[in-house]
Amino acid sequence: MDENNRTDKDILVKGIKRLGVCLGLMFTGPTLLHLALDNNDKPLYIPLLIIAFILCIAAVVFLFLGINTILDSMFKKKK
Repeated sequence: MDENNRTDKDILVKGIKRLGVCLGLMFTGPTLLHLALDNNDKPLYIPLLIIAFILCIAAVVFLFLGINTILDSMFKKKK
C-alpha cells in the first residue's frame, strides 16, 4: 500500500472536533429559539432570537466544515 493513500489522522481528529462543536450547537440553537419564541413578551426576546438564529446557522456551517475536513483527511492526496 502506498503512503499517499492513507488517512491523515491529525486532520481526521480536527474534523471530528468540528462535528462535536456542531453537535453542541445543534442542541443549543433550537433550545434557545424555543425559549425565545415562548417568551415573546419579555424584554430579551429580540436579542435571544438573534443569538438563537446565529447559533443555528453556525451549527450548519460547522457540520459542513467537519464533514469536508473528514473527507479531505481520507481522500486528499499528499504532495
